[in-house]
Amino acid sequence: MAPHDMSLSWIAGLYASVRARTEALAAPLSAEDQTIQSMADASPTKWHRAHTTWFFETFVLVPHLAGYRLFDEQYGYLFNSYYEAVGPRHPRPSRGVLSRPGVAEIADYRAHVDRAMAELLESAADPALAELVLLGLHHEQQHQELLLTDIKHAFGASPISPVFLPPAPPAPPEALAPMGWIEVETGIHVVGHDGKGFSFDNEGPAHEVLLQGFAIADRPVSNGEFMAFIEDDGYKRPELWLSDGWAAAQTHQWEAPGYWRRPTSDGGGAGWSIYTLNGLCTIRPDEPVCHVSYYEAAAYAEWAGRRLPTEFEWEAAARLMGSDAAVEYPELQTHPRPLRPGFHQDVWEWTASAYSPYPGYRPLEGALGEYNGKFMINQMVLRGRSCATPPGHERLTYRNFFAPPARWQFSGFRLAGE
Repeated sequence: MAPHDMSLSWIAGLYASVRARTEALAAPLSAEDQTIQSMADASPTKWHRAHTTWFFETFVLVPHLAGYRLFDEQYGYLFNSYYEAVGPRHPRPSRGVLSRPGVAEIADYRAHVDRAMAELLESAADPALAELVLLGLHHEQQHQELLLTDIKHAFGASPISPVFLPPAPPAPPEALAPMGWIEVETGIHVVGHDGKGFSFDNEGPAHEVLLQGFAIADRPVSNGEFMAFIEDDGYKRPELWLSDGWAAAQTHQWEAPGYWRRPTSDGGGAGWSIYTLNGLCTIRPDEPVCHVSYYEAAAYAEWAGRRLPTEFEWEAAARLMGSDAAVEYPELQTHPRPLRPGFHQDVWEWTASAYSPYPGYRPLEGALGEYNGKFMINQMVLRGRSCATPPGHERLTYRNFFAPPARWQFSGFRLAGE
């Protein structure tokens, strides 16, 4: 989503497109839907819409548009996420108590900022402004994905299985080809972003790594394959689990991936079902297993006699497979599609790599330097993309990261071995 010679007019068009997609994603949701917060890690839809607007107001308009007036001085406290340098903020776990401002006021806020941004991009003379706005647009795309995962978590907790969007006609089931293996020889590989086009600061700098020879699966693990793990008492065998993972599984009483629902006890159900943003569906064995934690991925790998790849192995193999450019999808999806070989699937893929800085890493200057670097602790890296990743947002070098127990994201995994 970034040509090498960006112009402010190109940025203005992109700005309008990205902002419109956020509103389109929120459109099926009522005011009540947009206010709910189902857990501390999730945020209300209304908050996502306001926070991304606050980002442009705070980091672009206030310093760069002469005479700009804040829409509401209280919004800086309400919609700051974690930028300590900017000032105090409302506690994250309590975002769901903010019944006001309402969705209409948030719409007015977005319109106010959008008008000012249009004025700025039309009159600005500094081409460097394009880089800052582009960062803000990628930030909003991240929140578009979070908007879907967060409302799915809220809807998934409801006993009536709300439908976000009606399901499309399902593709006919296809026989899933056996998992293939890609062999990568011992050698030095270049990983990380080369600085051409947009990237977040945590993706670089590009550097060399020495990798021992390994094999990596040509696709992620499927629902059908994970079902065999469940049926072999995978959730009941502590020898398969990391200590922290076993503790998490026991504490949260995991017995299957997130959103899976057991057949009815009276035998009325034909098998497991899954809650999706399109409602309750029968689980398809040819789709990637999704909404699993790092701990579940690692336990499955142990059960299968394999392991998870490091993020460097993942990237090196993806480059060898010819996946060094983003695959453009016409639109984001609300549920993963059936599997196919390759590295651009519909689930983020857990890796065995802890989220840490690359050699020579330097965060951005100022408050924006808080964007990635300060989270480089107690997180694991995921690679690839998901069905909810907006078009133009994915890159081969993209480093997503979550804590090991997290499962509300569209997260799956692929296997590796020697």
